[in-house]
Parts: sequence; structure tokens; C-alpha cells
Amino acid sequence: MQSNNQFGELASGGQLKEAVIALEKNGFDVEVVESGVAAKEKVLGILPEKAEVFTMTSQTLEQIGLSEVVNNSGKYDSVRNKLNGMDRNTQSREMAKLGAAPDWVVSSVHAITEDGHLLIASNTGSQLSAEAYAGGKVIFVVGTQKIVKNTTEGLERIYNYVLPLEDERAQKAYGMHSNVSKILIINKEIMPKRITVILVKERLGF
Repeated sequence: MQSNNQFGELASGGQLKEAVIALEKNGFDVEVVESGVAAKEKVLGILPEKAEVFTMTSQTLEQIGLSEVVNNSGKYDSVRNKLNGMDRNTQSREMAKLGAAPDWVVSSVHAITEDGHLLIASNTGSQLSAEAYAGGKVIFVVGTQKIVKNTTEGLERIYNYVLPLEDERAQKAYGMHSNVSKILIINKEIMPKRITVILVKERLGF
């Protein structure tokens, strides 16, 4: 399975400007930063100290060191740490409920369209309920290589770019293949200030 590398190129200034305008029109708060370092600082400036925070599995968050700070600094109530201490064989329902509605979610997406829609693919779907509705506040950190023309191109990016890279990672990390089992498309956010999108002028994640 080979990845279509055209989807790894950073968006042009015009594409970025168009996406920002559309995202704001669709109810998302938007910040544009120059680097992963700046994105990390921006997120940490938003999160209240001692807040309940769930960092979703994300190569972007790992790459900028954000998961490490949230989960290991002691400054936040880490949902991921709680989940890691539970037994999936005997506590799967409790784990699902805990992860479904955290106060804060920090994650990324797999594509953003120029008309302001967010696309998120998942193998298990474990992060999707919190991101779509049940999470109190959501912050997405997104490299601008993920900006695409429209939803059709976003789906093409997921299947032809993201999946091959994630499949390779999953085989190395877990000894198993990945799948695009579920896809969430957020066209608009009707709850004011619920979702913040931080666009980073740097290639981050898949």
C-alpha cells in the first residue's frame, strides 16, 4: 500500500486564508500559528490548570510533545492515564464511558476542506463521540498539509495518504493492520466556542 505524497504538501497562503474564513463561518474558533512549538504553547495557554483533559491518539500531538506535557506534567487531570490504568477485559464499558465525555479534548483531524469542514477517520471510533458532541471543549491541532479542496478530496486523502502511513505505523507498533472503519465529518459547530482549530504552517502528523 503506497501513500499519495501530493497530500503531504503544505497549503498555499490562498488556501489557508479561504479555509480560515470558512471555518469561522461554520462556527469554529480558529488560530493560525507558524510552528508546532507555537501550537503547543497555544494549547497549553487555553487549557485550564487541573482540567480534565483527554489527549486522543495522534501523531501530531506526539510530534509536538503535547501528549507528554498533558499526561505527565501533573498539571492536568489526564483521562488517558486513567484509561491506561484500567483493564480492557473487565472494564471496557467503564472505559468507553470515561472516554466519551471528557471536559476537554485535544486531538487532530485528517483533512480540512476549503469550505470549512473537518474529516476524522478512525479504526475503532473511540474518539469520535467526544469530538462530535459529548466532549465539553475540543481543540484540534492541524498541520496545513491537511487542507484539501472539498470533502471528496478529503476522503481521497484519508484512503490514499493517511491510511497507508497509519497502517505502516500500526504494524510496527501493534503488529496489526489499520482500517478506515468509521469517518466523522463535522460540517458546522452550533455550540459557540466549543471547537478551536489551531492551524499550523508546518507539516505535522499524517
